[in-house]
Amino acid sequence: MQVDILTLFPDMFKGPFESGIVKRAQERSLIKIRIINIRDFSVDKHRTVDDYPFGGGGGMVMKAAPIAGAVRFTDPAGQARVILTCPQGRVFDQKLAWELAQEHHLVIVCGRYEGVDERIRETLITDEISIGNFVLTGGEIPALVLVDAVARLLPGALGAAGAAANDSFSTGLLEHPQYTRPEVWEGRRVPPVLLSGDHEAIRLWRRRESLARTLKRRPDLLATAELCSEDLRLLAEIQREAERDGDQLFH
Repeated sequence: MQVDILTLFPDMFKGPFESGIVKRAQERSLIKIRIINIRDFSVDKHRTVDDYPFGGGGGMVMKAAPIAGAVRFTDPAGQARVILTCPQGRVFDQKLAWELAQEHHLVIVCGRYEGVDERIRETLITDEISIGNFVLTGGEIPALVLVDAVARLLPGALGAAGAAANDSFSTGLLEHPQYTRPEVWEGRRVPPVLLSGDHEAIRLWRRRESLARTLKRRPDLLATAELCSEDLRLLAEIQREAERDGDQLFH
């Protein structure tokens, strides 16, 4: 995968892509990341990239020409998926991360100030993506989030095949609890089923815990999760137990 990040602040990307899974993915040639300075594509001697908005108002607007020049430099054939990070976009989630991970070329335009000239949206942008219902100082942090979330889904990035398949949100539910050694820590013991060697019992326990955790912490996810008859049976058991114990968090 080729990822080009178009930004006015390239120094913000020094460090995050030089460690961990994203670094390994680059070393394995699973992903190539380029940081492109939009200012290099300014069309005047002062390297201007923003201007006052027509009609008045506070703040500045990113000019169309420098962004267009940067996009066309990185994607001359016009075949990339060109993403604008902005608060008005589709909210980023795991489903969209999987979708983007199937692409060969992503171009991410980092918005700044009061936004970009609308004509860029109309002519060059294929996707507008937000990482949540809040406003940041710019689109660089959302770009980091997108690349991190997508890079780990590329085949081989995590090492073991299918390692990301059971992540929280990948199945529509939150992930089950995880434990490692020692077996007892500060008096708290690992659930015995995980030490039993009974793979079916472990699978069932994990699924049940995933459903219980989702019901308790993010019940909204259950409305769109793909649930089988076993899941529905487990949910009914969980709800009966919660009612019996008077756990109001489940209501």
